Amino acid sequence: MPVSLRYVVLRLLQIVPTFILIMVVMFVLVRLLPGDPTSALLGERATDEAVARINAQLGLDKPIPVQFVIFLENFFRGDLGDSIVNKTSVLGLVLNRLPVTLFLTALASLLSVAMAVPLAFVAALRHGSAADSIIRSAFQVGLSTPVFYLGILLLTLFAAHLRWFPVGGYGETLADKLYHLFLPALTLALSLSAVLMRNLRNSIVEVLQAEYVDFARAKGLKARIVLGKHVLRNAVIPTVTLLGLNIGTLLGGAVITETVFAVPGAGRLMIEAIFGRDYPVILGLTMALALLVSLVFLVTDLVQAALDPRVSA
Repeated sequence: MPVSLRYVVLRLLQIVPTFILIMVVMFVLVRLLPGDPTSALLGERATDEAVARINAQLGLDKPIPVQFVIFLENFFRGDLGDSIVNKTSVLGLVLNRLPVTLFLTALASLLSVAMAVPLAFVAALRHGSAADSIIRSAFQVGLSTPVFYLGILLLTLFAAHLRWFPVGGYGETLADKLYHLFLPALTLALSLSAVLMRNLRNSIVEVLQAEYVDFARAKGLKARIVLGKHVLRNAVIPTVTLLGLNIGTLLGGAVITETVFAVPGAGRLMIEAIFGRDYPVILGLTMALALLVSLVFLVTDLVQAALDPRVSA
């Protein structure tokens, strides 16, 4: 069933105040970070005179409200400023690094769904059996293991010891990129797939006990039609919502994973910018990721509304 235009417009309008709030909060928070970019940039040469001169050049000597007004004026002109450390356009850095993180996140999402959906069906259809217990226990390990530790384990075993995958990098062709990003994506996917599997399994078990499923079986419909048309369509609704909500978690996990696997993405750039007190890069990346997550939430709501028309009623 198509989603109403009114619902789409309302969801789009809700993104605007959220984005503005994130912009204000992040602008203030980065200014409250200990240290300053000038000292990090100059290092041992950071005399009081040199710091004052660089701060004046960068506009960091002005009050925070004045800096924010200048930032807004530049932002609405499409100018995110220049990186303090790299001396290049922030917009160029974001556009160069963000596709790597998006590709990693998309690959991790696909791996999560590929692992979670079939095993959730097996566990649900064998509810209470040994297979159900084994599947849930195996996924619980991935859920309870920290992302950075899981990444180090996979890196040590499959890259350093077995040498099946590269230690780091990104690659040039599509095949190379898939090859280089498989382990980082698997690291992110293991924890997310555990959440999706548990949620989908419980939903399938609940839907299988519904009266309309019994009625469909009584009509003599084939098992694959009952599972595909009646069970999966209704059971997948909360899982789709959960997947969309966890995209932000994947992006947050990419910050650590890209650092562990030396992937030249936005997450690794964010770590470098934080240590270098590179305010323009931190703000540019934060706003780009915030806008991206907001759009993912919008798409998730639209898909959920299409699957369940009561949502947009």
